[in-house]
Amino acid sequence: MLSNEAKQKLISIVTEENFSDSKTERLVYSYDATPNFQSLPDAVVSPRNTKEVSEILKVCNEHKLPIVPRGSGTNLCAGTCPTQGGIVLLFKYMNKILEIDEENLTVTVQPGLITLDLINAVEEKGLFYPPDPSSMKISTIGGNINENSGGLRGLKYGVTRDYVIALEAVLPNGDIIRTGGKLAKDVAGYDLTRLMVGSEGTLGVITEATLKLIPMPETRKTMLVHYHDLSAAAKSVSKIIANKIIPATLEFLDQPTLKVVEDFARIGLPTDVEAVLLIEQDGPLEVVERDIQKIAEICQQEKAVSVKIAATEAEADALRTARRAALSAVARLAPTTILEDATVPRSEIANMVKAINEITEKYQLTICTFGHAGDGNLHPTCATDSRNHEEMERVEKAFAEIFEKAIELGGTITGEHGVGEMKAPYLEWKLKKEGIAAMKAIKQAFDPNNIMNPGKVFAKETRKRVVAAR
Repeated sequence: MLSNEAKQKLISIVTEENFSDSKTERLVYSYDATPNFQSLPDAVVSPRNTKEVSEILKVCNEHKLPIVPRGSGTNLCAGTCPTQGGIVLLFKYMNKILEIDEENLTVTVQPGLITLDLINAVEEKGLFYPPDPSSMKISTIGGNINENSGGLRGLKYGVTRDYVIALEAVLPNGDIIRTGGKLAKDVAGYDLTRLMVGSEGTLGVITEATLKLIPMPETRKTMLVHYHDLSAAAKSVSKIIANKIIPATLEFLDQPTLKVVEDFARIGLPTDVEAVLLIEQDGPLEVVERDIQKIAEICQQEKAVSVKIAATEAEADALRTARRAALSAVARLAPTTILEDATVPRSEIANMVKAINEITEKYQLTICTFGHAGDGNLHPTCATDSRNHEEMERVEKAFAEIFEKAIELGGTITGEHGVGEMKAPYLEWKLKKEGIAAMKAIKQAFDPNNIMNPGKVFAKETRKRVVAAR
């Protein structure tokens, strides 16, 4: 509960203009993109600089007020839903590119910067920031860092953490720390930069980030491959990698996804095949030509029924846009859309997709599966209605079985969306009790009063393994 004393202290830091506890404003920030999670914060606060963030955290720590750092609210694991009340921290003022350093190939930004704005700004200078989450048109860099976001280019280029080389962060007691630097090598002390990346706002507030850039690839080519057999598509993925070819993008869409995406995008996607692979390679022209030709041969050997290389950049862009629109397309099917991201070794993709289909049939649900085949990150996405409580119970049981199957196949419960509150009950399945205990010890050291995004990552109670009920 926000006391009047704490409220006046916060207003004195940010001014009345940047503090709101009106019901309307609190309602706007009471949820994120995760279905079935909503809770009103006590107030919404918009700092203008790092010093104000520090002062805000000192007040919250003193009064034991929960604080939830928030970007654009595209989170898919209830990680930015203020389920314990407290303060939602907005970064609408802290949204600038502070420096593009072409000598050191870095860019320094504030957390509220939109991801696509960063990508466009550095590309104007012939530089490249590879992480490209599907939400990049609206997601923020701070949110990407807190969740360690991935994207379509993750197979070749890695994820957000691979590009974060320095941070400025405010700890729960208000201390301001700087980690890393514009360095190719730095092993001075614990790697606090990597610890903060993916910590989901549970350890501190990121107020500035220095990101690594690379030269812009010279060229790129895109191809779409059709299959009548899921296993053949999965074998193609493994064989491409086994031939020491690492495509920039290697995406998978199953038939239910193809149908809804084509209905949505109208770009001529096939709807009479079991699956497609969307494959892209970039780099020097001669390398791209050689790799695309070899990939085409591999796919044909693995019983692809069609291999089509995009003739123009416009055609290639349409294919990429269609893949990024998969969630929006599925969302048209029902009032509620639940997008998950179970991840397995790429060699197990066929088994995982088969299991998802069997689980879908078992619980009589509508689940479309698409995702990053090259790194085994699949997105089973359920179109449902949260008002139908009986169906939602089936949905929950289905996803529990999907997570369990992913772990059984050597995978994990989340590849890029994070744990948040939604997946917290399943985390022990992956990490075991000892792993959870080690993480809790780190959390306690940073945040003894548990004010940083409380209720996230660590569940009050772990789910029982569904296998016990079979």
